[in-house]
Parts: sequence; structure tokens; C-alpha cells
Amino acid sequence: MPTYGYRCTKCGNQFEVFQRMSDEPVQTCPKCEGKVTKVLYPSGIVFKGSGYYSTDYKSSGSSDSGNGSGPTTESKPEAKPESKSDSTD
Repeated sequence: MPTYGYRCTKCGNQFEVFQRMSDEPVQTCPKCEGKVTKVLYPSGIVFKGSGYYSTDYKSSGSSDSGNGSGPTTESKPEAKPESKSDSTD
């Protein structure tokens, strides 16, 4: 059974109620009998399974996307400037 949070619009009292999902929501504040609204709590996101992180793709043949998310262990050859053999005097 989930816990629902409520806040009174009249006195500001904030309280939680442990109730079934099929139960009717609380309508009045237990302190002042004022109208209440539900309080939404942020929930954490849990990604299960493979494929959500760049570290999940560690095959040697794949290329890095280059997003700069971390250091890479692969060494890349440095680009050499092209030498011009045709010189005009």
C-alpha cells in the first residue's frame, strides 16, 4: 500500500496517509477541516538492463561517439600536415 502526502490549503499542515490505491483520497485537513491537495514526491529512476550507458558498449571494433564523457584508453594516430610538393616561386 502506498503512502500519499497531503497539504492543507488553509493552515499549511502537511501530513501523510497510508492507504490503498482504491481508497478515496483525503478531502479535509485533520487539524482545521480545510481543503487539502495531494503532494507529489519525485521518484528516482532506475535503469535496469544493458544498453543505457556508454560503458555498456566495450567492443573493440566500435568507434567512440566523441561526446567527451570520459577518458578513452584507445590511442589515435596524430594527423600529420600534408607537405606541398608543388611550390610556386
